[in-house]
Amino acid sequence: MEDVLIIDGYNVIGAWPHLRNLREQNLDLARDLLIDSIADYQGFTGIRCMIVFDAYNVPGLGRTDQLRKVDIFYTKEKETADERIERLVKQLTRRRRQVYVATSDFTEQSVTFGAGALRLSARELWIKIQETVREVSKQVDAQPLSQRNTFDNRMNSELRSLFDRWRKGL
Repeated sequence: MEDVLIIDGYNVIGAWPHLRNLREQNLDLARDLLIDSIADYQGFTGIRCMIVFDAYNVPGLGRTDQLRKVDIFYTKEKETADERIERLVKQLTRRRRQVYVATSDFTEQSVTFGAGALRLSARELWIKIQETVREVSKQVDAQPLSQRNTFDNRMNSELRSLFDRWRKGL
């Protein structure tokens, strides 16, 4: 069974400085950048990732999406992200897999730990993601240029020359 990482979306956005600053101007963009980071992390590690966003004061039934293979949950009216995360932990730990919860909310960490999940602070998640970015870069850099799957490797010399002239404005 695969491991699962459940992320308290707005808690993490509020804890990561670059997203916290962006949140004030453009919350949608901050959310998108978090989803992109988590999707890349999921793709590299193979850990199934879920992000829960609190829609407590938003009328409606909530919804579930999948973006870049990451499960995204928006809570229903009068449901907190913490409540949804706790339900997910209970559902997923019954299936004999390791569940991690990323949040810096101490109370939520304690409750989910009591339900069988391992805790991961927002800062620890940020460090793991940065380590993953460095590892991907190292692996790409270690691969010889001739073996990389680049557009340039598939162009004939005439086309490469034409693009080079365009690039130089000739």
